[in-house]
Amino acid sequence: MDFDFSPYFKKYEQLVAAADKAFERVSNAFEECVKCQPSCADCCFALFDLTLIEALYINHKFNEMFKGGGRAEVLEKANRADRRIHRLKRNAFKSLQEGKDEAEVLAELSLERVRCPMLSEKDLCEMYDFRPITCRVYGIPFAIGDSGHTCGLSEFEPGNEYPTVNLSNITARLQEISAELLRDLKSRNIRLADLLVPLSMALITDYDDLYMGIGEPPAEEAPSRRKKRKRKRS
Repeated sequence: MDFDFSPYFKKYEQLVAAADKAFERVSNAFEECVKCQPSCADCCFALFDLTLIEALYINHKFNEMFKGGGRAEVLEKANRADRRIHRLKRNAFKSLQEGKDEAEVLAELSLERVRCPMLSEKDLCEMYDFRPITCRVYGIPFAIGDSGHTCGLSEFEPGNEYPTVNLSNITARLQEISAELLRDLKSRNIRLADLLVPLSMALITDYDDLYMGIGEPPAEEAPSRRKKRKRKRS
């Protein structure tokens, strides 16, 4: 694809830097509550999704970093994780269709544990410098909508007020960047800006012209020609 993604990646990296600063401020102010340390992989089993710009960025960095056998191994792990996440989401959707309370379904889904394909055998992130924003703020209080969350291993006490990262606002900004990118690409698939995918899918997806909806649309099959009836001569 002949397109310069760097201006959009730079905007994404600015959000990453802001998330890192927020984590640093809170962890310095509440050092006794934050329990993040090397080889702690609690957040590496949590279910969360990425916007298009973050998926593109991580896919790009993965393709730069991984070649040969190491790449194939990670992609195999990503495929396994993606199949399991798909089953979990499919079952959650089925429960909603059957009338189960949405908050209850989401709460059950949040308890599911799927090992991140980028997690090494030593419980270290293979792409730590390029990990998603959600991973960067996991050890401090964060909010999604009106719901507050924090790492289960932390010692932030329920009911107390703490500085909180609003992930919903970050997601909205990421979707804006994604929409800008699609607009400038002149993409036919503008709804990709609203699409959220797990990291596993971001790794295995080929973000080519067809996926991004640029260039000539795929040719449709020509309609079958009607057979001409021969006129009977009188």
